[in-house]
Amino acid sequence: MAEPERTERRLRPAPLLFEPSEAVTDPEHFFDLESIDDPRELLTRATELTLAFRAAQDRAVEFQALAAAQLADPRRFDRLSPAAIAACAEWTEDYARKMIEFGETLQRDAGPDSP
Repeated sequence: MAEPERTERRLRPAPLLFEPSEAVTDPEHFFDLESIDDPRELLTRATELTLAFRAAQDRAVEFQALAAAQLADPRRFDRLSPAAIAACAEWTEDYARKMIEFGETLQRDAGPDSP
């Protein structure tokens, strides 16, 4: 996937909801990895986090695609164009079209009870 251009307002990633808020204020803190001295344990824990973040990213992309497809749905009176969706999500217009198509595929695969 192409990386969208970032603006100045997105210098830091969004805080993760399950990390304690007091730990977020410490720039060196990251899920307590800095306190693990054993390199094997550090590798194991860092790998677990990497896999969890990849899974979370995949799910988030699916939800982005679903939202894009819903916003572009021609049955909506307030439907958005791919250009408008791209602007909202900080994507290119081509990428927005691909995400809309992906979202439509996800909706079809989910069956008639999907949103």
